[in-house]
Amino acid sequence: MPRRPEPVDPNASPWHLLGAALRYWRDDVRVISQREAAAAGLCDDSDLSKWERGLARPHPDTVARLDALYGAGGQLVALHASMADLDRLRTLASSGHRDLGESATDRRRLLQIAAAAGLGALGGTEAVRQLLNMGIGDDFRDLDEWELSSSDHLHALRTRPPAAVAAHLAIDLDTLRRQKEVSSPAELPALHRVTAELCAIHANVLTRLGEHGAAIGWWRTGRRAADASGDFEIRLLIRSEEAGHSLYGQRSPESVLRLVDAAERLAGEPLVHLLSTRAKALSMLGRTDEARQTLRTLLDVAHRGVPADSAGFYTPSQVYFTQSWVYAAAGDETAAGAAQEEVRRLTGDYVYRANVELHRALCLVRARGVAEGVRHAAGMLDTVPAEYLSNHVLETGRMVLRAVPVEQRGRADVAEFGEFLAVGRTGDASRGGRGSLDPGQGRR
Repeated sequence: MPRRPEPVDPNASPWHLLGAALRYWRDDVRVISQREAAAAGLCDDSDLSKWERGLARPHPDTVARLDALYGAGGQLVALHASMADLDRLRTLASSGHRDLGESATDRRRLLQIAAAAGLGALGGTEAVRQLLNMGIGDDFRDLDEWELSSSDHLHALRTRPPAAVAAHLAIDLDTLRRQKEVSSPAELPALHRVTAELCAIHANVLTRLGEHGAAIGWWRTGRRAADASGDFEIRLLIRSEEAGHSLYGQRSPESVLRLVDAAERLAGEPLVHLLSTRAKALSMLGRTDEARQTLRTLLDVAHRGVPADSAGFYTPSQVYFTQSWVYAAAGDETAAGAAQEEVRRLTGDYVYRANVELHRALCLVRARGVAEGVRHAAGMLDTVPAEYLSNHVLETGRMVLRAVPVEQRGRADVAEFGEFLAVGRTGDASRGGRGSLDPGQGRR
């Protein structure tokens, strides 16, 4: 058996990052040996080995040949050029040159190129984040600008593919971290609050990407930042967001209920956000009567008025979304349908709009039979562009699949639907199909 090459640490230097990308495209995408790649790329295989390990720098012409060979579509060429630029900036920074006003733009451009080059599979976003931490051309902002940035990221989360949101968010988190290191004690509580908000958005993005371990780490960081801010509202908000998004395959429903219990002890009273999550978790556990009772309590609290949080996380559609979830799981078509119509009316969030359609499919499985419910779910998912098939959407599809009685899971339509959910696409990741769930439709 051939010896597996030593792993490449993309954090070590720009050229290690390029090496990791070269190996990824050769070994994981094209699936050919170094010897085969070197022969086709007109280079020596020992040189290719050094480039992949970050021990030497390939010539741009060689990278262009390898890019064409691997089918990288110019991404390796762009990454090579960017790593050369980054290496130049690092050299200038270390020699004391500070007149680099374009560095913030460079950081964003480099991070976007790294994401496009498939480096998510390598942990490359984190690698680039560390490489860009150069302490030059800092994009520091006042509090109003940071709050606007938080709102911008939250809007992007609800309207754009999660992979597109992650790169911009990572660079802002790093900038904010560096700004806090040089801020006065009086400025820190407000910056901790913004940190908590951005951590919550980032954890949400990671959950949508199915990176659950990383998301849990960011929830933890967000809680610490919220606690350090001394702001009671943000402390509750982060815990509420963590519990709610953990329902999407990140934690068991029982663990989510424990998170809700802990947050309610901190709050000292029932809150809409926490009651929503409790009702959903109980519904997932099949505790239908308790879920309905919790929903009634939720509606009583909501009717007394729910003040919007200052960060903009709460939206009125959340109460209707919870109704849709609980009633659909119980097979109550009338109540679920009314709630789903309200969600469509109130929100442009592509996840909510997709998931209420899957709630409808769940309800159909419960009320009318497997064939109709699975057909609706599969047909709806096929209208969603591949980049919008986030873990939140796919995990709700799995709720539909789990609702199918065990004795009917061998059906051909159910098996095909299960295969679809397993890979997150129909086999053509570039499909551009758009139906009623076009993310740009119906935004309010």
